Amino acid sequence: MDTKSPAFAAPARTSIERVTVPILAAISVSHLLNDLIQSLLPAIYPILKANFRLDFGQIGLLTLTFQLTASLLQPLVGIYTDRKPQPFSLVVGMGFTLVGLLTLSRAGSYPLLLLGAALVGMGSSVFHPESSRVARMASGGRHGLAQSVFQVGGNAGSALGPLLAAFIVVPFGQASIAWFSGVALIAMMILFNVGCWYRARLADLKAKPRAAATASILSRKRIAVSIAILMLLVFSKNFYTASISSYFTFYLISKFQLSVQEAQIHLFVFLGAVAAGTVIGGPVGDRIGRRYVIWISILGVLPFTLLLPYVSLFWTTVLSVVIGLVLASAFSAILVYATELVPGRVGMIAGLFFGLSFGMGGLGAAVLGELADLTSVETVYKVVSFLPAIGLLTYFLPKIEKARA
Repeated sequence: MDTKSPAFAAPARTSIERVTVPILAAISVSHLLNDLIQSLLPAIYPILKANFRLDFGQIGLLTLTFQLTASLLQPLVGIYTDRKPQPFSLVVGMGFTLVGLLTLSRAGSYPLLLLGAALVGMGSSVFHPESSRVARMASGGRHGLAQSVFQVGGNAGSALGPLLAAFIVVPFGQASIAWFSGVALIAMMILFNVGCWYRARLADLKAKPRAAATASILSRKRIAVSIAILMLLVFSKNFYTASISSYFTFYLISKFQLSVQEAQIHLFVFLGAVAAGTVIGGPVGDRIGRRYVIWISILGVLPFTLLLPYVSLFWTTVLSVVIGLVLASAFSAILVYATELVPGRVGMIAGLFFGLSFGMGGLGAAVLGELADLTSVETVYKVVSFLPAIGLLTYFLPKIEKARA
């Protein structure tokens, strides 16, 4: 394991520093703006489907293109920046997102839509590993809390995207996507200031004696198996979430005859519940242990996902809120648990798991789109309702906190 990076050499439990609230707030707001932009793409699928006469398979390919450029590059960015931190790479990444937005707003063909989606994904691939590193540096040792604050910004942005799309893009058309380039510019200004703090923080750490690195208490084989289990849990979470973020509007329109705007408001309600649920996982994990939070979050949502395809509109809304709240608490706990499994490799772990999240979301959207074309969008929700059962694998994760105590 590479534990030479000065930024992450100090053991989490022995940190005497306080949480750097302004930086944590800034990186959370930046995450909100970044994910708000990202969530515009699935939110405008009904418009693109009508304008370009796309089928569900082509919509799934759009998501896959976006998610692949985000997911494949993130671990590489994380590995590189573990060795050579890049304080201002966050600004550059947001620049890719800005260009992607402008491309989507002016696209007149399906290939240009794919290009715009790819550019937005590239921006995300830079943002998440480095911003996760900044959140950990500003945590003062309260890693679960910091990760939850960081994550809640992203989930709040994901919730706002469909709402803004409903009231801006739907009435004013595809060209109005360009208006959101102002959001990207605001994010770039915030991230420039974060980069200045990041650079100064690195200089301070280099000037101080290096603390001893925290060694893993587990064998390499046990770590590898645990990481594999965590990746399967992320797969189940994000494959299911993809069914909501990409096709929930179509499901509501098809089953309950809602308008596009009404369906997007329901999607906003679900994503708002996801944002609220994200706050829970990190701080609770700091107190009772990540493993218990992961167990409850993934497996605990199973009864609700099984019920969802068979209930009325009212209960669909209620269940979607419960599912969002419970399922969202998992990711912060999974990410912090994984960084404790592999000390000193924050960028690599963040890139791997954020990348996996995007990749599984993209793969899920593509596969479920083909399934919807072959059967119906209602069938999709019956099939994916069993995915949280994968949460049973949590039983095989090691009890890190107990072993260290």
